[in-house]
Amino acid sequence: MLRIFGTILAGLLGLAFGSFLNVCLSRWPEGESVVKPRSHCRNCGRTLTWWENVPVVSWMALRRRCRTCKAGISWRYPLVEFLIGALWAAAAYRSISVAISADFSINLLWAEAVTSLGVMLFLWTVVALSFLDAEQLWLPDCLTLPGVGLGVLFKTALGAIQAYAPPGEVRLGCWDCVSPWRAAAMSLVSAVLAGSLVLGIRWAYWLIRRREGSGLGDAKLMAMLGAWLGLSGALLSFGIGVVVGALFAICAHGLTAGQRESENWLAAKLPLGTFLCIGGIFSALWGQPIIETYKRWAGL
Repeated sequence: MLRIFGTILAGLLGLAFGSFLNVCLSRWPEGESVVKPRSHCRNCGRTLTWWENVPVVSWMALRRRCRTCKAGISWRYPLVEFLIGALWAAAAYRSISVAISADFSINLLWAEAVTSLGVMLFLWTVVALSFLDAEQLWLPDCLTLPGVGLGVLFKTALGAIQAYAPPGEVRLGCWDCVSPWRAAAMSLVSAVLAGSLVLGIRWAYWLIRRREGSGLGDAKLMAMLGAWLGLSGALLSFGIGVVVGALFAICAHGLTAGQRESENWLAAKLPLGTFLCIGGIFSALWGQPIIETYKRWAGL
């Protein structure tokens, strides 16, 4: 019962925070405040009533159009709200399942509470970055750089909880059993190495083609993934992102093959950050089982 209640509550909170994220995604690129004015139609400017702001439901009830001017409402609004709700529910379900396990302890409860809140913040941030990059080809420093610092603090907090646990209490694993200072150092090193991976690829592409293949925002995003997920998690995110991006490029090329010249297609910009964020979501929620499965398959 506790698992079900906690999952539903996290999902509902996710819907609400997803609605706020939609406000941010609409106003940040325009340099507008996310606090004032109140939510309004971007076409006619009419202030929305409370029932027009209910996540997902209002979009369906209004039949995807403004009640006054009949302007279309983007699919992005219910998609973002649903994504945050579903991802937060998944994160809460996993943490609650571990916390109420047979090896329950106060230390484990604290660790899972911090993990759940941290993962929810991380998921909110990467969903925001994924849509900003997909729509604007923009990965703002105001999200990626503070994200690196928050990732280091997250790992430090987990390290502190586990390092100072009373004797005999359950510990979560080798990463979280190190001292908080070492956890912070490992997180910082992972951030630097993950960011350097993209910088190295960017430099190599420039040497070969004499043009930039990716922006510095992608490197900062990878650094953020390294800080939160560790080097192995960041590499998994990168691998998943590259595969998803390649599949997207192949499908897009197939659909528009008769409309583009080959050189124009090669020069087309793709939102690498969006694909890296997709990889980061998978790594945050299911990274450890994926990595363990790979190790068994590779005989490591």
